[in-house]
Amino acid sequence: MSKTFDVIVIGGGPGGYIAAIRAAQLGFNTACIDAWKNEKGGPAPGGTCTNVGCIPSKALLQSSEHFDQANHHFAEHGIEVKGVAIDVAKMIARKNTVVKQNNDGILYLFKKNKIAFFHGLGAFAKATDAGYEIVVSGATEETITGKHIIVATGSNARALPGAPFDEVNILSNDGALNIAAVPKTLGLIGSGVIGLEMGSVWRRLGAEVTILEGLPTFLGAVDEQVAKEAHKAFTKQGLKIELGVKVGDIKSSKKGVSVAYTNAKGEAQSLDVDKLIVSIGRVPNTTGLNAQAVGLKLDERGAIEVDSDCKTNLPNVWAVGDVVRGPMLAHKAEEEGVAVAERIAGQHGHVNFNTVPWVIYTSPEIAWVGQTEQQLKASGRAYKAGSFPFLANGRARALGDTTGFVKFLADASTDEILGVHIVGPQASELIAEAVVAMEFKASAEDIARICHAHPSLSEATKEAALAVDKRTLNF
Repeated sequence: MSKTFDVIVIGGGPGGYIAAIRAAQLGFNTACIDAWKNEKGGPAPGGTCTNVGCIPSKALLQSSEHFDQANHHFAEHGIEVKGVAIDVAKMIARKNTVVKQNNDGILYLFKKNKIAFFHGLGAFAKATDAGYEIVVSGATEETITGKHIIVATGSNARALPGAPFDEVNILSNDGALNIAAVPKTLGLIGSGVIGLEMGSVWRRLGAEVTILEGLPTFLGAVDEQVAKEAHKAFTKQGLKIELGVKVGDIKSSKKGVSVAYTNAKGEAQSLDVDKLIVSIGRVPNTTGLNAQAVGLKLDERGAIEVDSDCKTNLPNVWAVGDVVRGPMLAHKAEEEGVAVAERIAGQHGHVNFNTVPWVIYTSPEIAWVGQTEQQLKASGRAYKAGSFPFLANGRARALGDTTGFVKFLADASTDEILGVHIVGPQASELIAEAVVAMEFKASAEDIARICHAHPSLSEATKEAALAVDKRTLNF
């Protein structure tokens, strides 16, 4: 195998492996380095997303949703189920199988696209006339050289000061995906995406879940109307959410975890739980990259500094995904990976941050693209709003899931769609229509005039677009 490549990608997560595939498609001799290991020590490409993030969490969410349906909703359909029980070990095993299928799928794609895969940790050694020498530390150590380097090393969960992750009692997303038995009590610090999704999983399976959020508002990045609807739904389901708290000492013992905190009123409180999930954000992963060896510039957070094209301060060195600025989303990383590979080829790769969709896979699901109503108000832009409840949608009634609504925000004069916000069933799928519409700068009227299948949840999208002009047909 040649040790010199046109493109070397460091990191095999969504940004990295997709960048490698696109580079190979464009005719470059490409290598990808990834250090993730499976339980047997073998390669497990796919990064956080595949191994301890997007994929395994959705597997558990699906399992817990089935359990919840069997316990609480099958009877409505005339289906009698007795003695429903959860085999957590089997559920976790299924999750692990799903993860392995994805790992193996990526390895197959490397082989299909003739990408050289190196299992180990990639680090800069030095710059040379031929490009950059990269040391791969795996089962053995070897050095490879690449003309272009794409860094896609992702991010790590951020721990609370004084309360490091032990993945037994104090859990990151990794530990939260591998709890061996349903805890009687579960605490979450942070009401972000990971926290809410994992809280939803274990709440459905029977845990008593308490969420401590430092901010005074719930889901502050989400459209305020959507956040209020979600808060109402989660509270009804049994999630206890405390806002405006200040977390103090956290003590872990064989009995569980004790969290001292003050509530929004400034009163001293304590929370005793069997397990504690800390979900307070993520930090760029540049540890072990040896950036200083070549003078690769990092910012104060440890992220790699890049321009709008994902170029670093070094010639022919690029960076994408969680390790650079912008939202830490797998699909954002993928788009950047494709764009960089195309830029290396002299093409004009492009990523539109304004149309990157966001999804929280709770029940109800939450999805949005574009600006929120509070952002539009703050910017002073004149807009029109229209919404339609799933309560008035025939397919949602048939599904037995009528929580939530679809909301459109459009420019007051041009009617261009500025944002679409959904809370309700299959929001993660419905948002795609809005993303396409906004990419083509569609108006709300455009969506309102398009024929949508009946009965379908997508009709709520059409009706919300009609609502912008105050002419809904079914509400």
